[in-house]
Amino acid sequence: MDNFSISTTDLVIVILYLVFIIWWGLRNGRSSDSQSYFLAGRSMPWWIVGLSLFAASISSTTLIGQSGDAYDTGLAVFNYNLTGIVVMVFFAVFLLPLYIRSKIFTIPEFLERRFDKRSRYYFSGICIIGNIFLDAAGALYAAALIIKLILPEADLRLIIIVFAAIAASYTIPGGLSSVIKTELIQAIILIVGSVILTLFCFREGGAYFVDLYRNGDILAKLIRPMDDPATPWLGLIVGMPILGIYFWANNQTMVQRVLSARTVDEGRKGVMLNGFLTMLTLFIIAIPGLMARGLFPGLERPDMVYPTMVIRLMPVGLLAIILAALLSALTSALSAILNSTSTLFTMDFYASLNPKADSRRLVRVGKLASLAIIVVAALWAPQIGKFGSLLKYYQEMLSYISPPIVAAFLLGIFSKRANGTGAFVGLMSGLGVAVLMLFFRQHLFGDLHFLLVVPFLLAVSLVVTYVASLLTPAPAAMKLADTTFRAADLAAEWQELRRAAWYKSYLGWAILLLALSALLWVVFS
Repeated sequence: MDNFSISTTDLVIVILYLVFIIWWGLRNGRSSDSQSYFLAGRSMPWWIVGLSLFAASISSTTLIGQSGDAYDTGLAVFNYNLTGIVVMVFFAVFLLPLYIRSKIFTIPEFLERRFDKRSRYYFSGICIIGNIFLDAAGALYAAALIIKLILPEADLRLIIIVFAAIAASYTIPGGLSSVIKTELIQAIILIVGSVILTLFCFREGGAYFVDLYRNGDILAKLIRPMDDPATPWLGLIVGMPILGIYFWANNQTMVQRVLSARTVDEGRKGVMLNGFLTMLTLFIIAIPGLMARGLFPGLERPDMVYPTMVIRLMPVGLLAIILAALLSALTSALSAILNSTSTLFTMDFYASLNPKADSRRLVRVGKLASLAIIVVAALWAPQIGKFGSLLKYYQEMLSYISPPIVAAFLLGIFSKRANGTGAFVGLMSGLGVAVLMLFFRQHLFGDLHFLLVVPFLLAVSLVVTYVASLLTPAPAAMKLADTTFRAADLAAEWQELRRAAWYKSYLGWAILLLALSALLWVVFS
């Protein structure tokens, strides 16, 4: 590794790729009004929504973190993606139509529609903090790790600044339209590059993986015993789905792509396409990460597994494609986070406090917010190295923040009695419990796995929210219109599925996704 040097051919290809991405993003930007800048005019078809979701979700915590975790603890890390697919189906059936029909710009805005402004401001503030210090900074840090591997003498902070500038160069001028159009290119490169790398991994280390699987080695299993330090089996049922709902159904960075869909049906089919693409990550991220354990034993840092595979296995020319795939994952995730965070600040805070601001002013504020966000993320990014594996850093922090928010959304959508006061009391109580967890986790839960702690946090928030709602007046009828689930709507959709070919309905795709997910759990149990 110390003697590695990138060829001139590979270097030129990578530079040309970065230049092309910037040009393509600027060329496809739409920033004339707030609808275009923040939601790409709500005009995207399902296949663009799906590819954009996939590109945005394959961030540093997935590409770098999951391959590193697979190297360290085996395939169990893929359970986050597999339970995520189940959550995507839940999201598409129950929450997505409410989001799109209500014409919201942000997910916290939905909380105001259902409850009140207090919940909106709190959730938006939490999202902004998480996006900057977890997601954006994590993407920058992962990019710096890759470049440091190629150019060990390069300064970490300088690398972070360069990548921040690349993502900002087209995201700030063009808005969500630029982000989504570049994500289409990046998703294709990411899939093609990852497939190529997987083929090379199987050629060199396939026998190692086959031996693990045939011998029933714990590393090749998705279902683990309760005392497993990585993913105890109960955590798949009671912990991961809660984190998945937060990531796929409450996360502005992800849901903003769905909000750009031109219809509810297009949005749902886009989510299903993303589910199939996410299933591929078992074969293009997790399994190659496990095979790297046999190819490159003894790596000091799990975060270096994916870059090591790229540099050690790829020949001249193909190396550039894989590096481009890596950079695609990092820059697409970063630009997605940047745009969604500026949307949160602009629409949830600035527009709410300045209701007379016109569309042009909102776009201008959004651009200034993006600039401030990327600067703060770049300053924080070097600190992430102190937190160990990127995936563990992300998931541990998320496990404390997300359950109270998930509780508010679930009660808001499925209970007509939950009200604004109850939601706010539940969120504040959840925040208090999360703060206690940061300082007294060992005293409260000992060594209990964090996936098994998550349902306790959710249960506390659900109970507090509902009890507080019962003690205060019921919500007005206008708060329930287009914000609560109606069983009649789902029944009508099932009737439509029975009349039409299954492959023409998102429900048919959803059933196939669930069946394939169950099959993978059986095959790798």
